[in-house]
Amino acid sequence: MKNITQNTVIKNVQIESMTAEGKCVARIDGQVVFVEKVAPGDVVDLKITGKRKKFLHAQPTDFQSYSEHREKPFCEHFGVCGGCKWQHINYETQLFYKRQQVIDSLERIAKVNLPEIEPIIPSGETAYYRNKLEFTFSNKRWLTYEEVRSDQELDRNALGFHMPGRFDKIIDIEHCHLQQDPSNEIRLALKEYAKKNQLDFYELSKFRGLLRNLIVRTSNIGEIMVIVQFGANEPTSIESVMQFLKEKFPQITSLQYVINTKGNETFHDLEVVRYSGQPYIIEEMDAGNGGKEVLKFQIGPKSFFQTNSGQAQKLYEITKKYAQLSGDEIVYDLYTGTGTIANFVARSAQKVIGLEYVEQAIEDAKVNSKINKIDNTDFFAGDIKDLLNTSFLDKHGYPNVIITDPPRAGMHVNVIDMLLKAEAEKIVYVSCNPGTQARDLALLDSKYKVEAVQPVDMFPHTHHTECVVLLELRE
Repeated sequence: MKNITQNTVIKNVQIESMTAEGKCVARIDGQVVFVEKVAPGDVVDLKITGKRKKFLHAQPTDFQSYSEHREKPFCEHFGVCGGCKWQHINYETQLFYKRQQVIDSLERIAKVNLPEIEPIIPSGETAYYRNKLEFTFSNKRWLTYEEVRSDQELDRNALGFHMPGRFDKIIDIEHCHLQQDPSNEIRLALKEYAKKNQLDFYELSKFRGLLRNLIVRTSNIGEIMVIVQFGANEPTSIESVMQFLKEKFPQITSLQYVINTKGNETFHDLEVVRYSGQPYIIEEMDAGNGGKEVLKFQIGPKSFFQTNSGQAQKLYEITKKYAQLSGDEIVYDLYTGTGTIANFVARSAQKVIGLEYVEQAIEDAKVNSKINKIDNTDFFAGDIKDLLNTSFLDKHGYPNVIITDPPRAGMHVNVIDMLLKAEAEKIVYVSCNPGTQARDLALLDSKYKVEAVQPVDMFPHTHHTECVVLLELRE
């Protein structure tokens, strides 16, 4: 190992496994090597690209043999776009390593007594499963190696995704396999219209230009929301773009736009203008009571909703199953978002209290209760680490069951302290990051025992994994 330096090439290395970050792992003389764009079982020649005290980074230069776990990627942008990095690995193998990611995180980080980890629940769809995509306009399209070397004048305008690791370069996307049509049709038509009419594509490095961002949201009942972000307030051009979309795609349910001259694409603090149609789209979900009821969720331009609708159904059913509600419980739903879980379990509880730091999301949650004629929910906006305290519990009642679905960073230590003080009989912890979930489980271990663990695949062809954990109060 001492002789291995940057750019050293090692022959005939077998790729062993995959990591939580989606990279593959090999070993050279016992040293861990992280490798991208390979599959477990590949035998490759590796060029060392980075050396650390405890591990190496490498890239494959030649493949001596290919793994039986491989399959042919279905997207023309695979290998450049960073959206679906596991397309070259068959789905069964993806599921195996996602479940293993959960096991490794809980065993190595949480270090608590665990039950048998359930088999991961696969996604019903492995393509066209997302209900929301965001595309970025750029006048500095990412160029291929061949294009860089070409003497021809190139069209540099693009509408697509950010190049991994490059905020200022956009990969122009022809066909994306993540969202059903008319998503691709809308993107391509708008790009062509903009070029034909010589409208400015955004210059990311200088924060200037007219066309900045395109968001397409679809629902499982066929409704469509399109939001265009403009980087400049040019009324005539804005009107022409919006009128074009309205006439070209009359099936759009909600057509809206934002004027955003900030240094980033977020628009939660900006006015969204409804150009035509409804201010929202509707998503429907079985209420989990044997098909007796369908819940409706109103999704606005700033609303959060799980991006894989089919898997969201399964995720919430597991959450409800683990909560084991009889109808008498006070349930707290932390990080409630737009109240999807809160409303999903409400008819099985005495009362559900949802907490969320985004005020607009809380307003959406209230609307979702109203349109479903649910009257036993209360929603509160604020930073949960400040909102959830003894005074709040005294006023609204101590919970029998706590459901928590925090962001990737996990729960703040103050929130965990309050969970330990509240001593609910059960905690159902939904997480999109097994690492931070495991950290939080270790902190809860003094009073809570892990009784069940259910991984769920929400995002095929990526390394991301959702996991639901049931904790019960120790006697």
